[in-house]
Amino acid sequence: MGRKLDPTRKEKRGPGRKARKQRGAEVELARFLPPEPETGKKKLSSHGRKRAAKRRLGAGSGPAGRRPQGGGGGGREPTGQAARGRSGFSDGNSKWLAPAKAKKTQRKGNHVELSSDGEVDEGSWEMEEDDGSSDEMVDDYGASSSEEEELLPIEKAALKQKADREGLSEDDSEEEEEEEEAEEASKQKMGQKEEEGPDLQLNLDIDEQFKLPTSEEIEKEDILFISDIHNSLAVHDSLTVFPPAEPPDLHVIHQRIQGNVEVLQDFVVKREEGRSRQEYLALLRRDMAAYYSYSDFLLTKLMDIFPLPELINFLEANEVPRPVTIRTNTLKTRRRDLAQALINRGVNLDPLGKWSKTGLVIYDSTVPIGATPEYLAGHYMLQGASSLLPVMALAPQENERILDMCCAPGGKTSYIAQLMKNTGMILANDSSAERLRSVVGNLHRLGVTNAVVSNCDGRQFPKVLGGFDRVLLDAPCSGTGVISKDPAVKTNKDEKDILRCAHLQKELILSAIDSVNAASETGGYIVYCTCSIMVEENEWVVDYALKKRNVRLVATGLDFGKEGFTRFKDRRFHPSLKSTRRFYPHTHNMDGFFIAKLKKFSNAIPQAQKEAAAPSAVPDTIMEPPPKKKKLEGSKADKEQKLPQPALKKKRSLQAQRRPLKA
Repeated sequence: MGRKLDPTRKEKRGPGRKARKQRGAEVELARFLPPEPETGKKKLSSHGRKRAAKRRLGAGSGPAGRRPQGGGGGGREPTGQAARGRSGFSDGNSKWLAPAKAKKTQRKGNHVELSSDGEVDEGSWEMEEDDGSSDEMVDDYGASSSEEEELLPIEKAALKQKADREGLSEDDSEEEEEEEEAEEASKQKMGQKEEEGPDLQLNLDIDEQFKLPTSEEIEKEDILFISDIHNSLAVHDSLTVFPPAEPPDLHVIHQRIQGNVEVLQDFVVKREEGRSRQEYLALLRRDMAAYYSYSDFLLTKLMDIFPLPELINFLEANEVPRPVTIRTNTLKTRRRDLAQALINRGVNLDPLGKWSKTGLVIYDSTVPIGATPEYLAGHYMLQGASSLLPVMALAPQENERILDMCCAPGGKTSYIAQLMKNTGMILANDSSAERLRSVVGNLHRLGVTNAVVSNCDGRQFPKVLGGFDRVLLDAPCSGTGVISKDPAVKTNKDEKDILRCAHLQKELILSAIDSVNAASETGGYIVYCTCSIMVEENEWVVDYALKKRNVRLVATGLDFGKEGFTRFKDRRFHPSLKSTRRFYPHTHNMDGFFIAKLKKFSNAIPQAQKEAAAPSAVPDTIMEPPPKKKKLEGSKADKEQKLPQPALKKKRSLQAQRRPLKA
């Protein structure tokens, strides 16, 4: 049946891809039709070939009898004449191949639409029977039960629109050719761009070298930055608010940081003429402060510690949180059983590493890790991976007396009790009474029974109690190793804060050393650790302790970690500081940490000995006469020997008379 035309929707003219794909009818009919004579006419389309085949079949069959209405006529035999009218066709339903008698009626408001092949679209015509019956069925080939034979609507329309069809077909073919050429040209251009893209990019990378911005550009950015600060302050102080300035383009700043680092790595070759290294470093520090939101003071300190490529990695690692880790409480369960229980609750986890037998790393979880029945039962403790390392370095033994000088919130204390299997005695001390509440709660939850909690100032602790086998000092620090947990450290620390922390740490480490018994059979060890990466809080403090007390550095027992500094800028530390260990977030994927292990070999305080030896030692080094003076003194002695005896006696008597006057 014909398609109904929607007057509101105009069909787009296309190349007729759908028509080309719908093959089948002409292939089946070609088996029974004689070959078409070759003429000089234009090649017909698929629809034209179908209609031509139907026309030839209709002309060969002759007038056919009417079928009964409503019946398919599947079991009715054709007349002999009709059967003999088509040579080579033996189907009994020959009447079905007779073309339908219909008349064309063009719809109002519509014109004859032609396809891209120059044919009239069937959707623009209606098939109407002469007798007015619209219920008569038409088969797939368009045949109905009408007796009269006449040309199909498409044939009549083709005759009337022949001239127009030829013109339109030529225009359509030209349009198709132009479209195909445009598509091919665009494809070729895209291919050339894809092929030449990498080469062009490489050429641009080679040609474009990093250049420092001019002073005018820097001043402009400074003005924008200052206006932003002024507007933020004006909200509270009711000052005049300037128009909002455009925020800095972080993508441009990031590219400038990368280019600046590349130049500084090969400064002699890539530097801009007339520019000094200090200018590049000043711009780099300024860009990193804007991009990563650090204070200028802290960036200066970090640039002294790390090489530039490693500094970028450190700053990037601080923008990403560290993985969640837990420590299995072996006083109540085993790591294998705990892992299986958490996996059953929908927790995705793995062992922390070969260096830890109790740690587990949590990737994701369908339940809150801090509220599971296993956590409430004390089967594990939420603890960072770096917090396990000081206790492993301390290596507590059973039945020892151990002091945890700064114990809050109790993770390291419970780990010590776990390694001691609840034997011996642990003194958990902290100067903050509020933080001791969490210590007491965790010790009760984890089942620790050998711990005593105290609230004392660690600097005065040797006066309270001493004679411990081992001491763990997790000293308060600036927190520059845990910036991912506390981003406020980026801007709220200055030189005074670092020196204040360093002074407190020096007092605490001397107190910890004095609390240890050097005569202990199994101990005599002090572990000093901080969550800071500043040299002033780590190597500087340990080097101070080596000079003030009878201690020496020993190996921490940790297989990984970077060695501590033995020299930093203009300072030189003791060579044994190589045995200390540093841990960084960008290399070990844990919080920044410093660990040093000291062994006390004498309970005597060498301070009095140094003061007694100081007066004798200073003249030996300072008052020693130089070689020239020795030669002069030798010449004077020779002159005295050459003097006669009366003159020599007179000179000595004068010297003896002057001595009492000086006294």
